[in-house]
Amino acid sequence: MSLHFENVSFTYPGAQHGIEAVTLSVAPGELLAVMGRSGSGKSTILRLTAGLLDGYQGRIAIAGRDVAGIPVWRRDVGMVFQQYALFPHLNVLDNVAYGLRMRGIDAAKRRARALDMLERVGLAEHAGRRTTLLSGGQQQRVALARALVFEPKVLLLDEPLAALDAGIRQQLRDEIRTLQRACGATTLLVTHDQDEALSLADRVAVVDGGRVLQVDTPDRLYDRPVTAQVARFVGHSSIVPGRVIANGTVDVSFALLFADTRAFVPGDRVDVLIRPEHVQPDPPATAVNRLAGRRAEVRYFGATCRYDFVPDSTHEPLLCEGRRLAEHAIAIDPEHLHVLRAQTSQFC
Repeated sequence: MSLHFENVSFTYPGAQHGIEAVTLSVAPGELLAVMGRSGSGKSTILRLTAGLLDGYQGRIAIAGRDVAGIPVWRRDVGMVFQQYALFPHLNVLDNVAYGLRMRGIDAAKRRARALDMLERVGLAEHAGRRTTLLSGGQQQRVALARALVFEPKVLLLDEPLAALDAGIRQQLRDEIRTLQRACGATTLLVTHDQDEALSLADRVAVVDGGRVLQVDTPDRLYDRPVTAQVARFVGHSSIVPGRVIANGTVDVSFALLFADTRAFVPGDRVDVLIRPEHVQPDPPATAVNRLAGRRAEVRYFGATCRYDFVPDSTHEPLLCEGRRLAEHAIAIDPEHLHVLRAQTSQFC
């Protein structure tokens, strides 16, 4: 593995938070996104990788080498900061070439390599400009080129799109992914944005409270979260508390739902995960898991609508999504219900 955390723990001096017993691996050329809310520990993982923090327990290895005690400048790590941290007194070319200069590459070679990287990010024509004259998206490309030009063993992305307008984030997400694949850079991306994590990453690690809750491919993370806590981080959902009453049947107080109860046995307390796009509006009377009720609040998002549907015998709404809205009933196919071991239950 190009990057490996083995049972790593770290606590900030005078504080209670950090990370605890984190084990993570990033394969050569893979992009792993670490996703979590503020204070979850995701940025701590990135800073420990970069060497910006010390005093941890456990083992961190880059390309098989234990990096304990190795300073930032000797770790062969490229980093793109949230605010880019470009040098305002240098032009675009010199910003990109800076890392090569610090590594003793002669002027002609570092100019050629920096120009090649600027060509890759579409900024060769701006090589002589000051970075302060560039747009936010262009500055982000310069920062990415600077981080990749010396071919680091690991590329670290610290919420690289957070400072940009929503209108250009999608374009730049695609550009980052294309360039990362072309360079074959082993990459650790830290973000709180689930769209960014799911669209960019080969795998996603969900962290909270300093612990890794699940590491999986984006599709499995969305379709098969291991806990309701993970489900709340990834996508929109309704999570309904219930109790298994028979193999394949869950009592959720306002209805009996048929679902794959897997290893659960009658009497087990569970949470039932319902993704809004799996809700069928106004199904036939014979539909399995048909719930009569009424539609409540509707939210329009252009290509789709999200709306609340309140089943009879409950005041708690289920979140639904689609262009066709339910009027009097909904249904959920049993194969689209995911049964989880019970935790704190709420709607997201």
